[in-house]
Amino acid sequence: MKRIYLDYAATTPVHPDVAAEMQPYFSEKFGNPSSIHSFGQEAKAAVERAREQVAGLIAAQPEEIVFTSGGTEANNFAVQGIALANEDRGNHIIVSKIEHHAVLEPARFLENHGFKVTFLPVDNDGLVHPEDVQKAITDKTILVSIMHANNEIGTIEPIEEISKITKEKGVYFHTDAVQTVGSIPVDVNKLGVDLLSTSAHKLYGPKGVGALYIRKGTRLEPFIRGGGQERHRRASTENVAGIVGFGKACELAKNELQSRIDHLIPLRDKLIKGIKDNIQDVVLNGHPSIRLPKNVDITVKYVEGESMLLNLDIEGIAVSTGSACSSGALEPSHVLMATGISPELAHGSIRFTLGRLTTDEDIDRVLEVYPKIVEKLRKMSPLVKK
Repeated sequence: MKRIYLDYAATTPVHPDVAAEMQPYFSEKFGNPSSIHSFGQEAKAAVERAREQVAGLIAAQPEEIVFTSGGTEANNFAVQGIALANEDRGNHIIVSKIEHHAVLEPARFLENHGFKVTFLPVDNDGLVHPEDVQKAITDKTILVSIMHANNEIGTIEPIEEISKITKEKGVYFHTDAVQTVGSIPVDVNKLGVDLLSTSAHKLYGPKGVGALYIRKGTRLEPFIRGGGQERHRRASTENVAGIVGFGKACELAKNELQSRIDHLIPLRDKLIKGIKDNIQDVVLNGHPSIRLPKNVDITVKYVEGESMLLNLDIEGIAVSTGSACSSGALEPSHVLMATGISPELAHGSIRFTLGRLTTDEDIDRVLEVYPKIVEKLRKMSPLVKK
């Protein structure tokens, strides 16, 4: 039985070219970038080249890129770093209700330490309305953080419109772009953001490395203190192999971005249509068109998402019931709840996310077995009228 991986929003397989690029930095090119001898300078040069590659993918300047241990650290760095560096200006932060926990939890932490946090609502499609941002901003607001696209439902947010508001108000604007960098075009200047988070393992790079884009002139407290690495903005000896892999992954993404999009959209739309045509009482979560090319998140009435996941896994098909970081939780998705879905329906959600290795045959296989699984589970469900 062929195993089919449709959980690319959770993580992606390392691209073979990325793995090959990384390999020497585990062995013969093992120097510490802070060392001034040739071993260290060789490693430092590799880090700086990767910095250029990451910056090139998002149209930033290399010196505006700070490497982190991943998207979670980048988000924490942005939210807490802005708050601590700008307390003299105000103590109010704005985030949306559908942010990843890596933004929501730092915001709640700050709320418990004297900051005021506004959690903005979204509409039924998961969109943040710019006018709600404008209404929420006060003379004490120092940061707005709205994700570029949601990791569960795939809705792409109106970041450009929101940035015009924050710029006019003199408020820093951060976006969690972990799901978009490498998936759709991302240009920090067009978006108008001051800070942007990304992660290597979402774009066929290694786990354990990410980056925070920090626009020149942004006041930000270091998140990790210690040595002088990353221009004194993020202490700790650099993960050279991981950073090299991240850089290569960004280079590949830049060169292949449009072909990846052109590959994914027909497969995504085929899966959506096939599910809707063959399964009754199904709802597509997220915006019907303003969504990531790889994302298909649905709610199936009268069936639990976990049961669908386990039955698909038996058939060799790997999917998710929501965010990979919280899919083990018993609570319904906070994202779906924010869009107005009831807790009962939210428990019946399942997320398919496609990638560069997904084939037409993979989608055919899903459409062959998935309706049968739903039919079987509904026959067992006490919620279905017999």
